[in-house]
Amino acid sequence: MDSRNERLLSIRLEVPNARVDQSTLGLESFQNSTLRPISKFQNELILSIFENYIIRYKNVFHKLGNEEKLRYIENTVKKDSKFKNLIRGIFMGHFTIEEYKFYSENSSEVNKRIINLTKERLQSQLEHFEKYSA
Repeated sequence: MDSRNERLLSIRLEVPNARVDQSTLGLESFQNSTLRPISKFQNELILSIFENYIIRYKNVFHKLGNEEKLRYIENTVKKDSKFKNLIRGIFMGHFTIEEYKFYSENSSEVNKRIINLTKERLQSQLEHFEKYSA
């Protein structure tokens, strides 16, 4: 039977734009080889979690203009502790043991990158949430 690490790596999606070579620094390499593929793999779950967040807060999101929606997403992802911790957990659950060791040594910077990736992913798919506004 495959190890947990091998199974996790086998389901990772390729992200062609996330290049990693010998000149790529440690944190950037981690972002491109680990965080971006996890973000892409977990996209539907991340969208669903944010949809639930919108509903939980009385659909205020749908009354906003596009610029305000982008700020709403940024504020949610960067300032809501429960939301941030949930997102971090989604990523961490897909780390191999080696990746978790890297994370634990660089948690502050990796957490910032996780939050920024999530913010960008939600903001770039703003149209996804429009179908729920009716």
